Amino acid sequence: MQEDLDAPARKRAPNLAHDLVEKLTQSILLGQLSPGDKLPSENAIVQEHGVSRTVVREAISKLQASGLVETRHGIGTFVIERAAEQGLRLNVDTALGVRSILELRLGLETQAAALAAQRRTEAQLLQMRQALDDYQRLLDNNDSCVETDRRFHLLIAEATGNVCFSEIMQHLGSAMIPRNRLNAAERGAADLSKLGQLAHMEHEAILNAIKRQDADAARAAMWLHLSNSRDRFSAQG
Repeated sequence: MQEDLDAPARKRAPNLAHDLVEKLTQSILLGQLSPGDKLPSENAIVQEHGVSRTVVREAISKLQASGLVETRHGIGTFVIERAAEQGLRLNVDTALGVRSILELRLGLETQAAALAAQRRTEAQLLQMRQALDDYQRLLDNNDSCVETDRRFHLLIAEATGNVCFSEIMQHLGSAMIPRNRLNAAERGAADLSKLGQLAHMEHEAILNAIKRQDADAARAAMWLHLSNSRDRFSAQG
């Protein structure tokens, strides 16, 4: 009772705990909170999200039940490593496996891009912009762009507001970037640079559509990007 009196302006709704669980889960799945990291204190979460301590405790309880965190009494709540059997087991060690992943992504990410265009926030848009700027910088230095490529696609999944998209993409890991599955002898630095620049132009088209909140254009741009990625990978093999 005293808790509610202390926070008369805080938001109250039946789904507040659910919303908080989704936000914290996104942070974990996107790697913003890694295994072993300590969650912010209860008071910090209350202040950041504008909810009551009851909501925070309910959300933490749900995260514990999902196997994402554990609470160590007197110390805090920590992200834990998920058991291997909880993840998807996909064969990506062969060319057939890489093509299969790309076909899966064609269905998954075209819809994710459309939803992201409808639901993205300005903050998420800025994060996507930063990911592509980092991508170009690495490409200019002839460095690997795999992680920035992956980050861009994960941010689109996050912007859907549907944690299922993020979770599936997180399970795919680095396997979702085809160039990472090619050995150095097959790809060569020049080929990697050329492919990377083509992919970057396609990424920019996706981002521009999401920025305009044009769902149909975002879906089409993602379809073109992934179709081209599949074709470019096939041409390598």
